[in-house]
Amino acid sequence: MDEVLKHLEAQEKRLDAIYASVEKTRKYFMWTLIITFAMIVLPLIGLVFAIPVFLSTLQFTGLGM
Repeated sequence: MDEVLKHLEAQEKRLDAIYASVEKTRKYFMWTLIITFAMIVLPLIGLVFAIPVFLSTLQFTGLGM
C-alpha cells in the first residue's frame, strides 16, 4: 500500500510540473498573438486611413483633372 501512495505522490508532482509548463506555454502563445496583432493588423488599419490622404495630395496634371 505504501508503494501505491508513493507512486501517486510522484504522479502528483509530475502533474504539477506539467501544469506549470502548460501555463507558461499558454502565456507565450497569448503574447505572440498580441504582438502579431499589433505588428500586422494595426498598421493595415492605419493604411486604410492614410492611403486616401496621400492620394488626395497628388496632382494629376496633364490628365485634364
